[in-house]
Amino acid sequence: MKKFGLIASMLATLCITTAPAAQSQELYWATSGFFGPFNIQGLIPTYPEAKQITIPVSMWVLKHPKGVVVFDTGNNVAISDSMDNCKKYWAAGNCDFLKPNQKRSDVIDMQLKKLGLSVDDVKAVVHSHSHLDHIGNIGMFPKAIHVMQKKELYQGWWPEKIQGRAVNGSFVLADIAAARDFNYLELDGEYDLFGDGTVKLIPTPGHTIGHQSMKVKLPKTGSVIITQDAVWMQENMDGYVAGLNYSVKDYTDSVNKIKMMRDLEGAQVLMSHDANQFAKLGDRWHK
Repeated sequence: MKKFGLIASMLATLCITTAPAAQSQELYWATSGFFGPFNIQGLIPTYPEAKQITIPVSMWVLKHPKGVVVFDTGNNVAISDSMDNCKKYWAAGNCDFLKPNQKRSDVIDMQLKKLGLSVDDVKAVVHSHSHLDHIGNIGMFPKAIHVMQKKELYQGWWPEKIQGRAVNGSFVLADIAAARDFNYLELDGEYDLFGDGTVKLIPTPGHTIGHQSMKVKLPKTGSVIITQDAVWMQENMDGYVAGLNYSVKDYTDSVNKIKMMRDLEGAQVLMSHDANQFAKLGDRWHK
């Protein structure tokens, strides 16, 4: 009996040491400033009535036992602090419509500093897609591994024509060019980032051809799905189709996938540009 007790004890120890790393994970929801106010129909043409909205530009910092992860890097630092700065870097039309309100303190390097981290502490930068408000500061992370769907690398350099191919349009070539020689993990499908099931990257195309979302398992909060632009805001979850999609069918399929994951797994859905949700859950750690 003592022998069996010893074996049981050893097995219990093994289970503890191989338990998912979620026990140590923390997730911070930051914003690279805000867009607006502007008419919601400029983003969601299917919405039945005009209303003014102001939306966050979401970025995420994940502390994992195997390293720090940043999910999206927000608007380029060059547009900070004034509309004049914006128009020197972005197309004037983007500045006039989006009305970015980004202070220098909102930029990802300063957000990390606020959390006691630096850009050099970041092991991996995961990019949902290559639009100007999501990949803007990729150039700040030359030492990190950059994780993208390979299709999206091509998308950034040569977008689908429906999304515009202007050098300074929705895809700002200067953002991507700053990181051309960086170290990339080029994905083709789902990926378990740390091999322990706690951080999974999930293709959610439609908004762009290589868009991906992230599912994170947290010890107290449970599973969360960070949609980024697969779902902008609650209005999209309610059935109003977003604009600026390369494929409405793929977009709708991705929204439905996220809804099914939510319902089957009991996961919380965190939407990149939802002002009400950010007001409740943003600018703080989730454990």
